[in-house]
Amino acid sequence: MTWYVKQGGKIDEEAYNRGTSVYLVDRTIPMLPEKLSNKLCSLRPGEDKLCFSAVFEMDETAKVHRQWFGRTIINSDQRLDYDQAQQIIETGEGTLNEELKLLNNMAIALRKKRFAKGAIDFNRPELKVIVDEKGRPLNVVQVIEKDSNRLIEEFMLLANRSVAEFVTLRCQAKNPTFVYRVHDNPNPVKLEELRGFAANFGRKLGDTANPKKAAKSLNTLIGEVKNAPEEEAVKMMALRSMARACYTTDNIGHYGLAFDYYTHFTSPIRRYPDMMVHRLLAMYMDGAASQNKEYYEECCQYASQREQLAAEAERSSIRYKMVEFLKGREGEIFEGTISGLTTWGIYVEIEPTKIEGMVSIRDVRNDYLVFDADNYRTVGKGTGRIFRLGDRVRVRLVRASLDQRIIDYELLWD
Repeated sequence: MTWYVKQGGKIDEEAYNRGTSVYLVDRTIPMLPEKLSNKLCSLRPGEDKLCFSAVFEMDETAKVHRQWFGRTIINSDQRLDYDQAQQIIETGEGTLNEELKLLNNMAIALRKKRFAKGAIDFNRPELKVIVDEKGRPLNVVQVIEKDSNRLIEEFMLLANRSVAEFVTLRCQAKNPTFVYRVHDNPNPVKLEELRGFAANFGRKLGDTANPKKAAKSLNTLIGEVKNAPEEEAVKMMALRSMARACYTTDNIGHYGLAFDYYTHFTSPIRRYPDMMVHRLLAMYMDGAASQNKEYYEECCQYASQREQLAAEAERSSIRYKMVEFLKGREGEIFEGTISGLTTWGIYVEIEPTKIEGMVSIRDVRNDYLVFDADNYRTVGKGTGRIFRLGDRVRVRLVRASLDQRIIDYELLWD
């Protein structure tokens, strides 16, 4: 990519300003012109492509024996999407069956090693809005990560980590300035809040005296609540105890991945920090001295800001389309599951779409509801009815406001 996008040029300037591609429900706002991102630099089968590659010689246990970084020309034989790859992995049928089987086993080994070192599993299902050619929502479905997703993820993590290690520990430049992707240790106060929250469900958060013990305790807790009604709430609270990952020239490691050195190298088409990493790696491999730290730190801070804005736009886009999907269906009755409790309302995910909305406590007329924070439940003072996470309820859609992006439900009493 950096062969085509020259530093300081007009395209580079615009890419820096954007910082990242933005993926909205019904469109993508690319960081780079589509002639580059979708055509000239896209790994389309049967076409020579200029690349910056990370090449590894590995055995079947995923141990790396040799690695090499450099400029290459790639001519891809075949292109698979995740569903096609997953089908081959599951059925054992297809022209790439043996290759995918080997790669999947290696990815599993890499993943096991990573979690043995203290990586934390925060994987949560995502909601995807299916739209027609005009951007109108047709359905909302859950996207669950599968083996094919994890296969790609593990090898991208390997490349990102290895590039960061190479530049930091083995390049010729002394104390080289570099772009790191870092994730700080969890907040001790928020970990104690998580401990108290988990206790509401009879769960215990183990020893958090140091970061490594905290990671082990978090993984144990997340494993214990898997498929339990409180799973998503506990995971959300655990995420809130974590620092936000960001870009910086000051390496502190990546806590969530349990990596001492980590960067973003694998997606220069859609992330500007990856282009900075490609340029720095190329310069250091050519024997350049350490680059200007102040300049790159400023770039890192700006890229982190743009990343946050993009994430907020993507979340807002999904929420907007969910509201649009329900707009006009006011009065319909849905089966749902309680997904959250607060002093002001009961949050409910309806079936089958898992779209979340709120039942306002002040609008409930059948009873006087009070949120019991100590036991994380909502109690009806008159009827004695208790509402907990995971309880099944019936609700009626009252309002779907596109202007405010809110969904209100009415609780139906049986």
